[in-house]
Amino acid sequence: MWREMQQGRPNAPALALECSSRTSILPDIAFHLLLLLCAAAFFAGFVDSIAGGGGLITVPAMLIAGIPPLQTLGTNKVQSLFGAASATIAYARKGHVKLSEQLPMALMAVLGGSLGAALATLVPGQVLQAVMPVLLVAIAIFFAVKPNLNDSDTHRRMTPSLFGLTLVPVIGFYDGVFGPGTGSFFMLAFVTLAGFGMLKATAHTKLLNLGSNFGALVVFASFGATLWKIGLLMGACQFLGAQLGSRLAMRIGAKLIKPLLVIVCIAFAVKLLSDPANPLRVSLGV
Repeated sequence: MWREMQQGRPNAPALALECSSRTSILPDIAFHLLLLLCAAAFFAGFVDSIAGGGGLITVPAMLIAGIPPLQTLGTNKVQSLFGAASATIAYARKGHVKLSEQLPMALMAVLGGSLGAALATLVPGQVLQAVMPVLLVAIAIFFAVKPNLNDSDTHRRMTPSLFGLTLVPVIGFYDGVFGPGTGSFFMLAFVTLAGFGMLKATAHTKLLNLGSNFGALVVFASFGATLWKIGLLMGACQFLGAQLGSRLAMRIGAKLIKPLLVIVCIAFAVKLLSDPANPLRVSLGV
């Protein structure tokens, strides 16, 4: 899947030329495929609000519906923005994230996401495809075997200012360039370095996801690489799914977040490695 999308990314001038030539915002998509996209977006919003990984569901669904890879990337940012915003609002209402205090960090995520999307064509996609499965499996193992991972905060190893100036824009940059696994990386950083409990880490992850998604969307939209009607339709479904998922996460906490995060990371790794052209598989000869 990701090989197709990398091949579908022209350079920026070509992207602008290609997208400006498209006069139809909503391509001809059969009604049953629109239902598929809506269902995928709802489920993605539910899963993503708890453990991240919504793109693993929505991106393949859009490709199946016949949306070109380039527009799939941009449209995915539209609809995922709604899911991240929905989850952020739900967590903020219950006091799990204080938006005013975290605004500077969110702005750094916006900056990282926009830079990543702008420089996407300069970053070797093959390197990311080779490294990602290894990192995701490592994250899954960490959350699966590490004891005492609960909703209680632990020792902080990095100050909030340093965390916001370094890791947040770096992970946001990755979100703009590639995307899958961003939530898992934010979760790992919050738990291991910021000392957050699982629920608090999840709440703050969605805020930063919102920022990096917005930054990347601005760039994609400037090139016209977004199908707005489809994105908004899926976004409405994402919003509802994220409301359900975030409320369930707040009710159950780490007992739900931890196993679902492990499952999502493994699923991402398997999806990436299922491509015979994945550079890691090619290098290993499997």
